[in-house]
Amino acid sequence: MILLRRLLGDVLRRQRQRQGRTLREVSSSARVSLGYLSEVERGQKEASSELLSAICDALDVRMSELMREVSDELSLAELAESAAASEPVPTPVRPMLNSVSVTSVAGVSTTGRVTIKAPAEAVNVVAA
Repeated sequence: MILLRRLLGDVLRRQRQRQGRTLREVSSSARVSLGYLSEVERGQKEASSELLSAICDALDVRMSELMREVSDELSLAELAESAAASEPVPTPVRPMLNSVSVTSVAGVSTTGRVTIKAPAEAVNVVAA
């Protein structure tokens, strides 16, 4: 299951790390507790729009940019989830070969036993 709060947290963390800033710096600037910001980044807490606005201001990032990046991540996650849920393409199964003994063949004289190896479903056996 895709959780929006995790995607949002991942994007916020990447934005902060791109700037080389610490959680402490951003939490202080956004006036959010360090622990709460950490939980938001780890996707453990849902951030309100007010909190997101404060974090975006602290990171000097437009909320629309943040949401666009989250939307892109969500699209990729949905595609990956969809691909994982679809039926895998079955690999061809090689038929097992069974031994069939032939003691006589119409129009051919046999002096001994002849063994033919063929897929079981490809051999029609007719009782004489």
